[in-house]
Amino acid sequence: MSATPTFTTTHRVQFSETDMAGIVHFSQFYRYMEEAEHEYFRSLNLSIMQKQGDGSIIGWPRVRASCSFEAPAFFEDEIEIRLFVVRKGVKSLSFEFEFFRDDTRLAKGKLKTACCHFQPDEPMKSIPTPAEYDEKIHEVTTNQGNSDE
Repeated sequence: MSATPTFTTTHRVQFSETDMAGIVHFSQFYRYMEEAEHEYFRSLNLSIMQKQGDGSIIGWPRVRASCSFEAPAFFEDEIEIRLFVVRKGVKSLSFEFEFFRDDTRLAKGKLKTACCHFQPDEPMKSIPTPAEYDEKIHEVTTNQGNSDE
């Protein structure tokens, strides 16, 4: 990806995240994407689960997630996770992620979320992104965009 990341964080691989071969299990990368997303929202003084005064919640459930793997990660590796906001829709956000160990790209991931209102005893309903989120979250410009590679 040729753009500057929207947000960057690191994660030290724990032993419990590895498989019998000592390699990070593929499912962990989905967890790492979610952790980076949560940290990004917190860096903006936002949350992916925001309680409202009436007891309802505004949240961001996943609509789509994918990850492609390029190199293994191992116990004790420090992984740099780069988050890119590649599309800010009226009711959704699309993120792309890159995972690096030093100069080696380990994986690329994508995550699409929808802004939803959760009212007790009612089905969730997608809603336009609230102003407090809309004014703080910005797209990056990339050559890749939101492609399905």
